[in-house]
Amino acid sequence: MDLKSHAYSLDHATLLQSLCNTENLLLIQDLDGVCMELVRDPLTRRLDRRYIEATHRLAGHFYVLTNGEHIGSRGVNAIVEQAFDTPEHVREQGFYLPGLAAGGVQLQDRHGRVSHPGVTDEELAFLHSVPQRARQFLRDLLAVAPYSLSADAIAAMIESCVLDNPASPTLNINRLHQHFQDRPHSWISLQQAASVFMGELLQHAAASGLGDSFFIHYAPNLGRDDNGDERVKYSEGDNAGTTDFQFMLKGAIKEVGVLVILNHYYHQRCGRYPLGEHFNARQSPRELDALLQLAQDHFDPALMPRIVGVGDTVTSYPQNDHDGTHYQRGGSDRGFLTLVQQLGRRFDTDNVVVYIDSSGGEVRRPGVDRDHLQRHAERPDLSVWNALRGTTDADDPLTLDVIFPEGHRQYVDFFCRLADQR
Repeated sequence: MDLKSHAYSLDHATLLQSLCNTENLLLIQDLDGVCMELVRDPLTRRLDRRYIEATHRLAGHFYVLTNGEHIGSRGVNAIVEQAFDTPEHVREQGFYLPGLAAGGVQLQDRHGRVSHPGVTDEELAFLHSVPQRARQFLRDLLAVAPYSLSADAIAAMIESCVLDNPASPTLNINRLHQHFQDRPHSWISLQQAASVFMGELLQHAAASGLGDSFFIHYAPNLGRDDNGDERVKYSEGDNAGTTDFQFMLKGAIKEVGVLVILNHYYHQRCGRYPLGEHFNARQSPRELDALLQLAQDHFDPALMPRIVGVGDTVTSYPQNDHDGTHYQRGGSDRGFLTLVQQLGRRFDTDNVVVYIDSSGGEVRRPGVDRDHLQRHAERPDLSVWNALRGTTDADDPLTLDVIFPEGHRQYVDFFCRLADQR
């Protein structure tokens, strides 16, 4: 599949045939919005059992890379177990989703063995304190104007919004957006308050001697500012903007996770770890050029797999100033998809960036215009950018090679066919 001629393609049949004919294949995939619907309440997430069984058939060629977590009350492992009659069967037969969670610092194999390479006990202890702080923050905030919710309503919101993830505690305020979406000023004030609260957490960490341990991840976001901090995407029109405020360990960025996964993939194929057995996300550089150089210096090109990166959170919004129009580009999947694309060019492996349109779920996001994309496929002279507003732009260095405009169900069908035909 020639990337130059298949950008923004809807040709899933050609992609399927191409991947079935690729022996040395590595599929790295996000989870929420990709293989399950984006929902306001994470406790209602579900995974299709046939998808889980398909990941089992692709063992060795499939890894997840998510900002969510494998374990904990909101972890994906519990969702996997719900799909089976006997949870013990999941562990015994190896049906857990292998790969990296919490942005890259929580490693799991197919049998549910979990570790946190490079993370200290002191850092885990501080992370453990964050959910209670978040509950108190919402309890105090929502009781007063302009929110003024009842005690029962506040308790329900806290139960839904505070995600007590062990390695990436999160405020997921989708349900609050549902409640305040007809009061946009209140919703934006809530986003601002959540951002301030996250900044205060960083200050508490610094006072505890952990000033260089954490960062704040916003999903979706507007990329990074001059200090390297992610920008909040405030609500605009029908777009909810940032709804996930994640307190994360430094180094827990998905693009670094790609190299951690590659390190394990090489060990699986040749019996050695090119980056060392204990290489982890917190030891790695974070800049794209440095990551590419690290890969080139250590990974044997003859064994480099063809990588397929699959995600749903990529953003691009125009900003007008005295210098004209420029774009703020972000999204929690942008970094790792960009690295997958660049690795394909560096190693000449024809890597593929796959984009899932998750706008059809309960969470409002920019969607792609399938009809326009189809017309573009038939008439390449027709500009494609009107179909991708809010997601990408004409000057975006990241190219979305293949798009699934009907969301996670369309992708799951494709994924299961891939597993069957391989």
